[in-house]
Amino acid sequence: MAENQRELCFLSIVEAARLIRTRELSPVELTDAFLKRIELVDPRVKSYVTSMADTAIIEARRAESEVMNGNYRGPLHGIPVALKDLYDTAGVRTTGQSKVLEHRVPAEDASTTRLLKESGAVILGKLAMHEFALGGPQTSLFEQACNPWKLDHVTGGSSSGSGAAVAAGLCMGALGSDTAGSIRGPASLCGIVGLKPSYGRVSRYGVLPLSWSLDHCGPMTWTVEDTALILQVIAGYDPMDPTSSTVSVPDYSASLTEGVKGLTIGLPRHYFFNSDYVDSETLAAVEKAVADLEGLGARVQEITVPSLEYTSTANTITMIGEAFGYHRKNLIEQPQNFGEAVRLRFYMGSLFSSADYIQAQRARNRAKKEFANILNRVDVIACPTSLNVASPVADVNPLTMMRVPSFTAPFNQTGMPAISLPCGFSKSGLPIGLQIAGRPFDESTVLRVAYTYEQYAHWYEKRPLA
Repeated sequence: MAENQRELCFLSIVEAARLIRTRELSPVELTDAFLKRIELVDPRVKSYVTSMADTAIIEARRAESEVMNGNYRGPLHGIPVALKDLYDTAGVRTTGQSKVLEHRVPAEDASTTRLLKESGAVILGKLAMHEFALGGPQTSLFEQACNPWKLDHVTGGSSSGSGAAVAAGLCMGALGSDTAGSIRGPASLCGIVGLKPSYGRVSRYGVLPLSWSLDHCGPMTWTVEDTALILQVIAGYDPMDPTSSTVSVPDYSASLTEGVKGLTIGLPRHYFFNSDYVDSETLAAVEKAVADLEGLGARVQEITVPSLEYTSTANTITMIGEAFGYHRKNLIEQPQNFGEAVRLRFYMGSLFSSADYIQAQRARNRAKKEFANILNRVDVIACPTSLNVASPVADVNPLTMMRVPSFTAPFNQTGMPAISLPCGFSKSGLPIGLQIAGRPFDESTVLRVAYTYEQYAHWYEKRPLA
């Protein structure tokens, strides 16, 4: 029974959807397998902070009835998913993993939550995160998630529970949020796929903000194809979100199999491949992945983006400055309810002047222009996702994390879509992530390149033991 449960929980969404559509697999059976596995495994992984098991069973029964009666809604129908604990869920608390919002129960769903429900997806619960999407491994509410590959190592943040839950087979897909790399970082360190869509592609209505101008919502799954399926459901214009884009949404699955022949990959060696930043194993794995893509027909062209040396600083000033503005009232009235790391980071935001913020936006605009010019010559940009593999929790100081360069923040600054997927493992058995970024609203090409590499390399076949 346990082995059958594991087999069900490690199916891809595509595989499970086919079985549900042909009535070979019941959504109730699938959901029950996940709930049992969560009960068995999550005490070690600690990815869930709020269970929605009772409503999940009800949703699964409804999905089963609809499928049996010929009312199949699409590839997420009956698929168990979970949400980072900053996505509003009507009648179920949403806390941002902070005592400040410990008793907050929203009256309505976030737009993305609603879209998942309308697709027939089964929501298993709410997932751990870094406090208010900024803090670090230590939070003021709930325990922090553990990396399924090595439980005493970090998951990356801030979508820590989302990365851990997908990797450990505790949901088939999850939603995370990404302000400086909070989808792609955990995806890289947990060995899964994580996509930050273009700014404005996915609604943020009903999602607790960190930085209004940098926040992105997106999917985290085991495979690129699964990511495309979830993106298809949650992408599109939302009048409730003033930053939402009206750019039309294509069929993200349609071009996945077209390969990379004729595409040009830009390689910014001067920054992302600087050995002073990146550990040797990560560098070697990413270089090998790019060489593999070249062997599959892509052209590789070295590029230079001068503004990259300023993007991490500009992102930090923008992110923390905007975050302080949002949390200012609660920081004054109840500072004791914030975790120490996140409280000090928010206070840092009060030290930035308007001049600092303006200079950060100038740097941001410069980066947008430079990348736009480069993307007239190349189709995507490839680079490492993280500087190194997951570190032991004991070695992490959240207050010094912002001092190191970020390989993900540049694409938050520019609003470009960017994906992380596995491209190898360290000698210690920890995943390494490849990052692929593209033109704004061209998620299709980013997904296409990622899928081509994924199907060639087959790293998705390796699963953690947790």
